[in-house]
Amino acid sequence: MALAGKGSRAITVDGRAYRWRVRHRPTYDQDCLAGRLSFAVELAEARGSVLVVRTPHPHPGATVRTEPPVPVTPGAVAAAVRAALAAGWRPGRAGPPFVFDLPREVLN
Repeated sequence: MALAGKGSRAITVDGRAYRWRVRHRPTYDQDCLAGRLSFAVELAEARGSVLVVRTPHPHPGATVRTEPPVPVTPGAVAAAVRAALAAGWRPGRAGPPFVFDLPREVLN
């Protein structure tokens, strides 16, 4: 699975270039079932495992929300990449997406 280039943003974390993207429109789960906001990250120069970061907050475009949305900032993306790398994500290796649950305090 590769990240779509359109709508992705560049970020450099500890000297490595990545691309990240938040889905513009919420999925059905995020919209109607109060699902959590997620974003994807991958290496910019090579294809490998995609990092899927699930936040504890709702998608900003969701119809059903139990709390106000919290924006995903480049600082939160960098913190998520560092935490996922420490948890075992290997972005240069091909494989299934690495799903990582971001702690609430990283986005607050």
